[in-house]
Amino acid sequence: MEILELTRASTPVNPALSAHLCTRIERDFIQRWNDLWGGRSLVHGRDPGADAVRLNGNDYLSITGHPAIIEAQTAAIREDAEFVIQSGSFLLETHPVRAFEKKLAHWIGKDDGVLCQSGYAANMGLLQCIADPQTPVYIDMLAHTSLWEGARRAGAPSHAFRHNDVEHLKRMIEKHGPGLVVVDSVYSTTGALSPLVDVVDVAEAGGCMILVDESHSLGTHGPQGAGLCMELGLSHRVHFITASLAKAFAGRAGYFNIPAGLRNYILSTSYHNMFSSCLLPHEVAALNATLDVIKGCDAERQRLHQHTRKMRDVFTDLGYPVHQGTEQIIALEAGTEPDTLILRDRLEERNVFGAVFCAPATTRNRTMVRLTLHAALTDAELDHVTETAREIAPLVKPWDWPIARRARSRSQADAVAAQLS
Repeated sequence: MEILELTRASTPVNPALSAHLCTRIERDFIQRWNDLWGGRSLVHGRDPGADAVRLNGNDYLSITGHPAIIEAQTAAIREDAEFVIQSGSFLLETHPVRAFEKKLAHWIGKDDGVLCQSGYAANMGLLQCIADPQTPVYIDMLAHTSLWEGARRAGAPSHAFRHNDVEHLKRMIEKHGPGLVVVDSVYSTTGALSPLVDVVDVAEAGGCMILVDESHSLGTHGPQGAGLCMELGLSHRVHFITASLAKAFAGRAGYFNIPAGLRNYILSTSYHNMFSSCLLPHEVAALNATLDVIKGCDAERQRLHQHTRKMRDVFTDLGYPVHQGTEQIIALEAGTEPDTLILRDRLEERNVFGAVFCAPATTRNRTMVRLTLHAALTDAELDHVTETAREIAPLVKPWDWPIARRARSRSQADAVAAQLS
C-alpha cells in the first residue's frame, strides 16, 4: 500500500509515520485490503456510465437541479455580496438562518430549531447538550453512528436495546431508570421502520425523553413530507427530532428542533454550533426553496412508495432476503466482505450501482450493497434492475446468505413452537 511505502522510502515525500501507527494500519486495514478485498477497494468500484442505473444516492424525491432551487441559490449569490462568516452562536434573530430554522420547525410540528453543518453535527451537538453522565441513553442497536458518538461525547451511560424490540427497551428502562430513548424513524442500512408509536408509549411510561432521527423519512413520509412523527401524530409527544438535510433535501446541512426556551442554552453549550461556521447565504436560500419544493412533491412521494413496493416484491420473489426492511432503502446483505465484493461486481457489470456498506458502518459479518430508490426511476430502469437481479441470483446465491439462513432457522423454530403450544 502507498501509505506504507511512504514510510519506508529512503527520501520520503512526507515525514515517516510512527512505528505504532504503521503497525495499526497494517493490522486494521492492510491485511483486510489484501486478504478480504483482494487488493482493491470494496467501496469504490467502476465509474458509472451515462446509461447506469444509479441506486447509490439519497436524493429520494429527485429534486437536484429543480429550477426553483437553482434560482433561489443563484439569486442569493448575486445579491448577498456582504455577509459575515461567523460561528452559528453569533447569528441574530434577523439573520436568514433564523427564518428557515423556524419555518422547518413549524413544518414538523415544533416551535424552533437549529441548523447545523451536517446531520452528524446535529446529532452530536444535540446529544452533547441533553445527555450527561446522569442520563441513561437507550439506543437502538442499528441507530446511526452519530447518535452513538453523541452519547459518548456527553459521557452518558449508553444501553443498547435489540433492534425494534420494544419489550427489551422496556426492560432496560425498568432496570436503569428514566433517561433518553434514541431511535431512527427509518433505519439507514436496512430501510426498516421504527415502531414509533410503541417506542413513544414505552418511553413515556418510563419517564424518558425521546429523540427520533428522521433523516430518511423527512421529505418522504408524512403530510407534505413532514416526516413519520407527523404522519403518526406523534410530533407533540417527541421531545427532539433530528435530520440530515443531505437526503430528501439533497443539500449539505443538518437540523434538530428545540423548545424555543432552550435556544440560548444550546447556543452556549453545543460545541457543533460554537466551533463551526454558519452556512453561507446561498446554501440557506437553497434549503429554504427546497422546503417549499418538498411540500409540493406529493406525486413524487407516491411514485417513490410505488417503486419501493414493486422492487421489494421483485427481490423477495427472486429469493433475496430483504425482509429486514420495508422502505426505499433496500439492503442486499451478502454478509462477508468477499461475498459482497462479488455481488457489487456482478451488479456493476450490468450497470446497476449501489453503495457498499461495511465495517464500521455495519458489523463485519453484515456487509451489504445498499440500494436506494428514488422517484425519477423509469419503468425501463426498474425493469433493468429486475432483470439484473434475476440474472445474477444463480451467481450470488442470495438464499445462502447468512441473513437468509437465520430467517429460515427462526421460521423453523416458530413452527415448532406453534406445534407445541
